[in-house]
Amino acid sequence: MRVYIRTFSLCIVIALLSLLFLFSKHDAESFLKQVREPTVAKNLSGVKAKQRPAATRAHRLGDVAHKVYSPGQRETLMQLAVVACGERHGEAVNMLKTAAMLSSRFFAHIFAEEQLHTNIRAALDSWPAFIRVKFSYVVHPISFPHENREEWSQLFKPCASQRLFLPMILREVDSLLYVDTDVLFLQPVELIWDMLVHFNSTQLVAMAPEHEEPRIAWYSRFSRHPYYGKTGINSGVMLMNLTRMRMTRFKNDMTSVGLRWDELLLPLFQKYKLNITWGDQDLINIIFHYNPEMVFTFPCHWNYRPDHCIYGSNCIPAEEEGVVMLHGNRGVFHSDKQPAFKAVYDAFKHYTFGEDLVKSFLLPLEVTLNGTIHTYCGKVSHFFTRGLGKTVKRIQRRTPPGG
Repeated sequence: MRVYIRTFSLCIVIALLSLLFLFSKHDAESFLKQVREPTVAKNLSGVKAKQRPAATRAHRLGDVAHKVYSPGQRETLMQLAVVACGERHGEAVNMLKTAAMLSSRFFAHIFAEEQLHTNIRAALDSWPAFIRVKFSYVVHPISFPHENREEWSQLFKPCASQRLFLPMILREVDSLLYVDTDVLFLQPVELIWDMLVHFNSTQLVAMAPEHEEPRIAWYSRFSRHPYYGKTGINSGVMLMNLTRMRMTRFKNDMTSVGLRWDELLLPLFQKYKLNITWGDQDLINIIFHYNPEMVFTFPCHWNYRPDHCIYGSNCIPAEEEGVVMLHGNRGVFHSDKQPAFKAVYDAFKHYTFGEDLVKSFLLPLEVTLNGTIHTYCGKVSHFFTRGLGKTVKRIQRRTPPGG
C-alpha cells in the first residue's frame, strides 16, 4: 500500500513540475517577444533606443511644448528649420507658406536677425486660423560661438553657416529638416520627413547630390578640398538626426581620434578656410568625405535646382515622379533668367489663403508655365506641377468652402 502511495505522490510531483515548465516557457517567450519588438522598432526608425528620452517626457522650446517620442515612433510633430538674414526673410515666409499650404502639422524654427523678428511674426500671424492651426513656430536669434564669430557669420552668405550649429542650439530636438530660404515645397513636408525611418544604423543626415553628371559638376572640376562622393552633396535641403550628430565621433584628416560635431567645426574651418568657395556647404562635404557611411543620399527631385534643367533635363526621377522640392538657388526666383522657377515662386507668393486652390492657384500657374517653354527649364516645367497638382486637388476635395 505504501508503494502505491509513494508512486501516486511521485506522479503528482512530476505533473506539477511539467506544468511549472510550461508556464515558465510561456513567460520566457513573452519576455523574448518584449525584447524583440523594441529591437525591430529601433531598426525601422534608425535610432538607437538609448538615444531617445522616454515617451512621457516633454520639453519646452520657446513658448511651445513638444513631445519626444519613444523608439520606433515617428515624431508626429515635424521639425522644420530655416535661417533668414538680410533680405531673405521674405523668401523664408514664402517657403513656410508652401509648407503650410500642402502639409499637416509641423513646428518651425526660424533663425533671423533681431531687426527681422517683428516682420516675420507679423507675416505669419496674419494668416487665417485654419492655416495657423497647422503649424507652430519660434523665432530664434542668430547665434554663433564667441570665438571667430565674425568669420562664421560672414561665411559664404550672411548667417548661412548657422545651420552648422543647429545640433548644439536645438539640444532638445531629436530630428530636424533644414531648408534654405530659397526652397519651395511642391509636396507635403511629411514625404521627406518619413525618410528618417529609412536611415540605417550609421546614417545621420540625408542630402541630394550637388550634380548628376561628374563631367560638368562643380566639385569634380574645381574643388580644392575633399568632398562627398563623385559630385559632392548640396546642403540646401538637409534632413538631420540631431541626436546622432551630437553623439557621434567623426573621422577627420586632422587627428587620428574621432571628434564630436562641436569639436570638429572650428579646426576644420581654420584648416580649409582659404580653400572653400561655398562656405558651410564645403565644410559639410569635407566632413562626410571622411564619413560617407553617415549619409543617406536621396534623389535629385527632392532638391531640384536650375542645374537639373538649364542645359537639358538630367534628373530622371523628376521625369518619372515630378519635383518634390524646388530649390531656386542663384537668385532665379527673383530674376528672368529662369522664368519657370520665378513663376512657381510668384504663384505661391500671390495666392490668398481661402481661395479655390485649383482655380486661383494651380490653373493660373500652369498657364504661366506654358509661357516659359522657350527655355530648357520651361520645357520640363510640367515636372513642377505633376505631384503638386495631385496634392492641390486632394486638399481641395477635403477643404470646406471658405477654408
